[in-house]
Amino acid sequence: MKQAGSLLCIVVCALAVGGNVARAQSSSAPTIAAGVMIGTVNVGGMTAWHATVAVKTAYYAPLAVRVAHHGFSIEPAQFHTAAPVRAAVHTALAAPANTVVPLAPTFDWTRVHKWVKTVAAETHRAARPGTIVLHHGHPVLFHDHPGRALRIHATRLLIRHAIDTGTRTTIVAPLRVLTAPDVKAGPIIVIHRGYNRLVLFHGSHRIRLFPVATGQAIYPTPLGRFEIVIKEMNPWWYPPTQDAWAKGLKPVPPGPGNPLGTRWMGLSSPGVGIHGTDEPWSIGHSESHGCIRMQVPDAEWLYQRVRVGTPVFIVSR
Repeated sequence: MKQAGSLLCIVVCALAVGGNVARAQSSSAPTIAAGVMIGTVNVGGMTAWHATVAVKTAYYAPLAVRVAHHGFSIEPAQFHTAAPVRAAVHTALAAPANTVVPLAPTFDWTRVHKWVKTVAAETHRAARPGTIVLHHGHPVLFHDHPGRALRIHATRLLIRHAIDTGTRTTIVAPLRVLTAPDVKAGPIIVIHRGYNRLVLFHGSHRIRLFPVATGQAIYPTPLGRFEIVIKEMNPWWYPPTQDAWAKGLKPVPPGPGNPLGTRWMGLSSPGVGIHGTDEPWSIGHSESHGCIRMQVPDAEWLYQRVRVGTPVFIVSR
């Protein structure tokens, strides 16, 4: 027991002596003058060891990048970042008070560019154009949604600045707003082929309903979404040479016997349009060769309230 007690005493004493030596060495280590900076890090009053830790902690800390609601963290080592910290600390030890010792980190610019492009692809959001859809025969307008795109060059410069200066505030990446065509409340035509009626809307608000004539079974009025591409007052009628029923017919000038009446509103479906008629008895029936016939006064009224580009929906019912 005496021998064990003596051994314990020797160990404790040795540790005490070692600790005193370490403290003595620490207290005797040279320190950097007050106010000395290495890059952006204040190392005044620090020993070489503490200054090295402080500078490396600042310059090798992860970078935080925010893109809209997305957050990213990346280690500078991924960019092969290197900083001459040991040489800078050696210079700082000999520098007078309030000196700034420059620190110029190096990094792989290609890796920065590649990383930013990857983030740009992950956070890209395309703009959605406005559109019109039919719901139970009524137009519903869905407005556009802007998109966003990362400004790659500007983001690279912000990352470069953070590496060069050792600052680690969150980098808010600049964005470019992407826009798409929107829809505005305007005239919209809905044609119910099976019921032989045409409805004019302004946006989603119904303005007026008209009886019309649509295509015969052998020459059906096409279904789908179209738009008015041309408007003509007092048009000529030209026989469609590609159709057998018009063989031998000649063009008809404006006047009472013109099959198109006094107004023509051509659609984006070739050869199909909305027009007046010299056969008013056909209204309400499927009698045309694909066009949409209206009473002449109705066609004139509609003509004044639509424009080139007006959407036209033709549905079966």
